[in-house]
Amino acid sequence: MSEFNNVTIVKKANVYFGGNVTSRTVVFPDGSRKTLGVMLPGEYEFNTADREIMEILAGELEVLLPGVGRWKKVKGGESFDVPANAAFKLKVTELTDYCCSFIK
Repeated sequence: MSEFNNVTIVKKANVYFGGNVTSRTVVFPDGSRKTLGVMLPGEYEFNTADREIMEILAGELEVLLPGVGRWKKVKGGESFDVPANAAFKLKVTELTDYCCSFIK
């Protein structure tokens, strides 16, 4: 899906790590939400309450998911799943455009 229709966009940006990771929240008519954002090169650790599906639209990174024990390279056109109530680490190697879906 290259575009979203009939959605609400939250104007206030989500800003993390001194502005190196930013996103905007998209709310769908059924109440589900996604974020669309950009990550600059660097290393980051995130925590999530909900299950997340991270689609990498462009760019490249490595992800360390809980319980996996090794880094996995992910590039534009690929995605990865993060379980609920988990922490995960990212090594962003180039400017990365992403879409994150939150699964209740």
